[in-house]
Amino acid sequence: MKKFILSSALAVMMSTAAHAETIGVSMALFDDNFLTVLRNGMSDYAKTLDGVELQIEDAQNDVAKQQSQVQNFIASGVSAIIVNPVDTDATAALSKAAADAGIPLVYVNREPVNVNELPEKQAFVASDEKESGTLETKEVCRLLNGKGKVVVMMGELSNQAARVRTQDIKDVIATDECKGLEIVEEQTANWSRTQGSDLMTNWLSAGLEFDAVISNNDEMAIGAIQALKAAGRSMDSVVVAGIDATQDALAAMAAGDLDVTVFQDAAGQGKGSVDAALKLARGEQVDTKVYIPFQLVTPANIADFQSKN
Repeated sequence: MKKFILSSALAVMMSTAAHAETIGVSMALFDDNFLTVLRNGMSDYAKTLDGVELQIEDAQNDVAKQQSQVQNFIASGVSAIIVNPVDTDATAALSKAAADAGIPLVYVNREPVNVNELPEKQAFVASDEKESGTLETKEVCRLLNGKGKVVVMMGELSNQAARVRTQDIKDVIATDECKGLEIVEEQTANWSRTQGSDLMTNWLSAGLEFDAVISNNDEMAIGAIQALKAAGRSMDSVVVAGIDATQDALAAMAAGDLDVTVFQDAAGQGKGSVDAALKLARGEQVDTKVYIPFQLVTPANIADFQSKN
């Protein structure tokens, strides 16, 4: 009887091991508010799935480290790989390595440069960046009645989202209703709150005059707000806009400092990337591009988003 129970238990364990699916995840960096929500969205969702394990690595914003992580995932024989790219221009090599090994690969949040030429069993899960900067800038235009001087804080220029969001700003300003807006300065602050604060301090020290700050993300916008307040600038005299609707950004909006942000569903992207990776690993069909919609956030509807992050 004992032998039967033991052999049955062993069979169950072997069956579970055979059906276990491991997904290797390489995140651009852990030390980022938005990407932390994204990473937690993956982890929390995976915990609800039987036999699914995530192996999450921090690339620490290092392209070579991310490439090494992907190679290690391939060598260990994971069921699928999820990559949040450090450099969106360096993804073709990652795609080739995974495709050569026959392992499904899903890019999340940051659009790979080869998004339109992804090999079989590869996909991209994110939000359409053409919506983000467009929603943000249209609201700034509305608040300024279509006229005023604008400074633009850009993310890392190696990142597709920074380039598209900045182009969105310019495209909106080129429209008839917003052509009274003028960009008087644009510089990168690399998605960083500290660099956003430093950049704003430099602009203020140089005597730059502006009516609005349009930032590629919330962290830089919050840094700008900190510098503006430190310089004694009334927040009623300037419109500040960001993207992501992080908890810190919503707190800044509730305090009356941030005027505009755009909700990017980080947790939704995380869940969507795990779903896509599992489907590809199981031989199921997945759209090459899976988009999670952006949503405009203002003081008028902030309550709808305070529980989402």
